[in-house]
Amino acid sequence: MDTRKTDRGGTSMRRLTLMALLFAMAMVLSVLESMLPALPMLPPGVKLGLSNIVTMYTLFVLGPARGYTIAVLKSLFVLLAGRGPVGAVLSLAGGLSSVTVMLLLSKLPPVRKDYLLLSIFGAAFHNLGQLAASVFVVGTVEILRLFPLLILSGVGMGVVTGLMLRVIMPHINKLYKA
Repeated sequence: MDTRKTDRGGTSMRRLTLMALLFAMAMVLSVLESMLPALPMLPPGVKLGLSNIVTMYTLFVLGPARGYTIAVLKSLFVLLAGRGPVGAVLSLAGGLSSVTVMLLLSKLPPVRKDYLLLSIFGAAFHNLGQLAASVFVVGTVEILRLFPLLILSGVGMGVVTGLMLRVIMPHINKLYKA
């Protein structure tokens, strides 16, 4: 087996192992979050987005291809976990929108390492991606009435997940370097 470093993720076996671990973490966070009660005064479906911490970490540390991979795998998990094809489409639209906006904004020098700001924009665009997919799935623009509430909740949840990423990132980095 070739043990030379191949890219940002290290050897191929190490990279695969880390991706599997990160995906498992995302699944566990998703399941744990589904056990939490609904947040008061928010519409059904608005969640903290705990598994997005894993997506952000993957994007910021391992790069765009792996960030997108985790977003797609999370959507497949939504499908296989019984939330159905609509849930999977909404997850995919939100995840891809989120990763894309964080990737684009991280190219700007003043924002590059501001994980809190990137998290806020990622969460807001996650909601916007899901809203756009909802319009397509439902076939009506009536659902756009939720736009202001989803932007506000995205900002709030982005702050929470961004702060959690700051706390968790050093611990995941230790696993990565071990």
